[in-house]
Amino acid sequence: MAVADSEVHGPRTYGNWRRPATAGLMGLGTLGTSLLLGGLIFTVFVVMAAGMLGGIITGAVMGVLLLAVLVKDKHDRNLLTRMTVRIAWWNTRSKGAHLYRSGPLGRTPWGTFQLPGLAAPSRLSEHTDSYGRPFALLYVPATGHYTVVIGTEPDGAALVDEEQIDSWVAGWGHWLANLGDEPGIEAASVTIETAPDTGTRLRREVASSIDPEAPEFARAMLEEVVGKYPMGSSTVKAYVAVTFAAAHRSGGKRRTADEMGTELAARVPGLTQGLSATGAGAAHPLSAQELCETIRIAYDPASAVLIDEAHAAGEVPDLTWPDVGPTAHQAYWDCYRHDGALSVTWAMTSAPRGNVQANVLARLLAPHGDIARKRVTLLYRPLDAARAASIVEADLRAAEFRQTSTNKPSARDVMATRAARATANEEASGAGLLNFGLLVTATVTDLDLKAEAKAAIDNLSATARLRLRVVQGSQDSAFAGALPLGLVLPKHLRVPAELKEQL
Repeated sequence: MAVADSEVHGPRTYGNWRRPATAGLMGLGTLGTSLLLGGLIFTVFVVMAAGMLGGIITGAVMGVLLLAVLVKDKHDRNLLTRMTVRIAWWNTRSKGAHLYRSGPLGRTPWGTFQLPGLAAPSRLSEHTDSYGRPFALLYVPATGHYTVVIGTEPDGAALVDEEQIDSWVAGWGHWLANLGDEPGIEAASVTIETAPDTGTRLRREVASSIDPEAPEFARAMLEEVVGKYPMGSSTVKAYVAVTFAAAHRSGGKRRTADEMGTELAARVPGLTQGLSATGAGAAHPLSAQELCETIRIAYDPASAVLIDEAHAAGEVPDLTWPDVGPTAHQAYWDCYRHDGALSVTWAMTSAPRGNVQANVLARLLAPHGDIARKRVTLLYRPLDAARAASIVEADLRAAEFRQTSTNKPSARDVMATRAARATANEEASGAGLLNFGLLVTATVTDLDLKAEAKAAIDNLSATARLRLRVVQGSQDSAFAGALPLGLVLPKHLRVPAELKEQL
């Protein structure tokens, strides 16, 4: 009896994610090891100049500093990092920067509902691509980035053959790999948003299709379906944000919105067509009106009903970019209050260990009864070929150093070296390399449901084999980073990400 190939090999699995690390003693990294050796030399000089007592005191201080760097929690955050975040939060509260009031009675002199935080200086314009479709172009002057947001309609994996799913995953990997060849590409993000269905679209569809001469029983049944079906049903929306640099090269002159719009007009159709092979369904660039509605609903979920009713009546809500922000917000240590809702955002600290199947995120992405609105955002930063080669080689050298620095290397060090060597071989054969992260935002309209929402995300992260932690002290920034705005969060850090990796 012949056996199918899928039965022989089983479902296709994916893995081998690597977190780049630098070589160092005791897991300190290059910078930490340099501080260790420098501290030892300084202690020797103190002993020579001030005697043994001064050397003991200096050594004790250096030991405390090294312990603050060495001792880490399950999220790989050391004591020094946690103290720095706590001090920064105290500074933010003392300045009142965690509060925001907008509108005519707000603190802003221009009296609009401008977006707060990282997205405050952003500007929105609209252009037309080569297919004649309008697309919104978002500009962030602080980082010099332009973002195009693409709306998609994923088909889902229900009742889909395993071969088709494997093809979609391969197409998605190919699309991401091609991003590294796009001129001026900075980052990309994918946002999957689930929210309660208002029922407006169903009522509009039934009202436009019902026959006036239909039997009374049929009409009553349709009215009952329209009235009860939205209860418990959800909508799923997906967005892909692609971010480009305003300058052709580092240090070059930034292009204006018109210049960038003219250039991207010919590139947007290629980006949308490439998504068709990834299972994303029909893809189209969001217009300025659509992007304004999306961000407005994110900050004020209650406005979703009003916007849907306006579209059902054939009207277009009059929204502009300075009017999509919240009327008020207050950031707390572990949550974020905006208008009539409360949100909590988690960040991924560890990707799934080992190999996973293509549906590993299915339950995390699906709607949940304890969460009014849930937003899962995957953040990608493609690396050019030259930088990717240096990163994988440095990571391989660091892994080999950790393995050979002891006579009895641990099994984890051996496996890390093997994985780093496999990554280097794949990169040398032409594979692309990119950094990725994940943000999860849970929004509730009833403040008493905060605990249930947090428990739901904790359970869902376990099914996805992810390690998530609540973003502490930066909930408002994390909320904005999870929106389809194309914000490149490392570019907004005061401490360079490269320096944090060394620690």
